[in-house]
Amino acid sequence: MSLIKSNRLLICLICLGMHATVAFAAEYKGFQTQGGFVIGQTVPGAKVTYKGRTLRVSATGLFIVGFGRNEAAQVTVDIRLPDGKRQSDQLTVQARQYREERIDSLPKNKVSPSAAEWKRIIAEQVYFDTARARNDDRTDFTMDFIWPAKGRISGVYGSRRILNGIPKNPHTGLDIAAPEGTKIVAPIDGVVTLVQQDLFYTGGTLFIHHGHGLSTMYIHLSEIFVKEGQEVKQGDVIAAIGMTGRATGPHLHWGMNWFNTKLDPQLVLKQGKGKRIQGKGNE
Repeated sequence: MSLIKSNRLLICLICLGMHATVAFAAEYKGFQTQGGFVIGQTVPGAKVTYKGRTLRVSATGLFIVGFGRNEAAQVTVDIRLPDGKRQSDQLTVQARQYREERIDSLPKNKVSPSAAEWKRIIAEQVYFDTARARNDDRTDFTMDFIWPAKGRISGVYGSRRILNGIPKNPHTGLDIAAPEGTKIVAPIDGVVTLVQQDLFYTGGTLFIHHGHGLSTMYIHLSEIFVKEGQEVKQGDVIAAIGMTGRATGPHLHWGMNWFNTKLDPQLVLKQGKGKRIQGKGNE
């Protein structure tokens, strides 16, 4: 994913007949589609807001906007330039079609937890909320991503999940099936913000923050080789594939978040297309 690597400002002019109007207060590069995100480049010192959230803007004018699985076709990014001028950028978000994914043979309590298990699940949600809320001034997200592990794709982002015949929430990541113990590497630089060995749904769980609210998560891990607060570099071994938590076979569930918005990590991979295989090995 080759994204913004300079700090130039760019204001687009759209010419219609004899008329020219300022169309954008920022330049956007990335994935303007449901489940995607864009990196914006504006004037250093500008204030950027999106859906009521004030976004972090780097010293060179970079910021991120993420789009959910069911994002609207048109969204608005509001920018106040350092000279006080205000402008709204209207972005078009491409719609996607999602597949249906059926997974059977899961333990009954992993599909329909008991009251006591729900209490545990709710308590564990705090870990995820805290990790996803991180908003450091890092700009690791400008790097090209690499695959975190080698294996077959066994589950894709956005697919409607039917678990043991019961419709559930859509899948929110990319599943890579491989033998237990297969090494997982950091796809880009970042800082480790969460390490948990045994959560109810996700088992061994790891979060890495890449700046401006963008984080990646790695779950069902058999081993974790890093600690919270540790800086990691692209290609560093961070964990090993397992089948802990809610899983029917060894695989990595690789998720990506922009704060609480779930993104499609497959979009950022240069070789992003892979065969989807139904059945065992999914989260």
